[in-house]
Amino acid sequence: MRSHALQACRPLRSTSSSALQCLQFSHPLAAARRPAFARAAVSTTSRPPPAATTPSRSASSSSAASRYPNNNNSTSKRPAYRVSNSGSRPSPTEDLVAGVIDPQAAVPPATAIEDVDPVLAARIPTTETGSYNSTAPSSAFTAAIASSGEAAPGGVDGQGIDWSSSFHGLSTAAFSPETAALLMRPLDLEDVEIKPDGIIYLPEIKYRRILNQAFGPGGWGLAPRGELVVGEKVVTREYALIVHGRFIAQARGECQYFSEETIPTAGEGCKSNALLRCCKDLGIASELWDPRFIRAFKKAHAQEIWVEHVVNKKKRQIWTRRDTEPMYPYQAVRK
Repeated sequence: MRSHALQACRPLRSTSSSALQCLQFSHPLAAARRPAFARAAVSTTSRPPPAATTPSRSASSSSAASRYPNNNNSTSKRPAYRVSNSGSRPSPTEDLVAGVIDPQAAVPPATAIEDVDPVLAARIPTTETGSYNSTAPSSAFTAAIASSGEAAPGGVDGQGIDWSSSFHGLSTAAFSPETAALLMRPLDLEDVEIKPDGIIYLPEIKYRRILNQAFGPGGWGLAPRGELVVGEKVVTREYALIVHGRFIAQARGECQYFSEETIPTAGEGCKSNALLRCCKDLGIASELWDPRFIRAFKKAHAQEIWVEHVVNKKKRQIWTRRDTEPMYPYQAVRK
């Protein structure tokens, strides 16, 4: 048995077999698995394999590192980054001479636009040649904005007035006598209409015609003072009447709607309702809010008659002008 144990520890001629056998017997777990007589034989008679036939692990690693210097699997450590005596980063030539390879040394420096196209670089404005980074706008830009006549975004006009909240020009000066005569002239009774419930009114287009005659198209406008508020059955929004860059009046319009598809139409009706309310401050159609005028008009130009609904055949009383017939869906009937 002792001869068998010695023969097992004897190195073979093959380099790889001897290295594996030595590693196997040198491992603690392998030594613990051998029988006692084998361990005793190895401890007394075995000796390390000859250096000529068993290459060491470090030698193979060093040879591989010398053969492949840039191999990432090599166990040799890469030299630390070297700084020249002047404190600056060494050039790639200095690193090659010193035997140090820096991977960042191969990165080319950033190319400026002057190196690629000097003509194009001369056309680009800079802080020295122009106002490219300057916060103040150029004179040409300011003149273009002033001559365009368009309001700037955000509700601010060319004068820097935010009409969503400003009262600029309120009661600063009265209109001319000619303009006041156009605004406050008596109503034409042919223009007054009456609703089925007896309320008299002036159509919205009549207000716009009076404003165009007094101030000219484009001389007045409605500026929204808030967002459109959508309720369950009604929409509302506040508007301000602006005439020649002056705040004139402010009112909230309202309009009913019956389905979500009619909300945009109700928004336009809300704007028209705000317009006629703002026109009260200019004296336009002020008779419509005079109780004496209302009673006199209804007595002379309106009547209350019985009508029948053409669909459901229901009968009711409505107000209408004496010179007009009931409109659809009603038709006049005798009670």
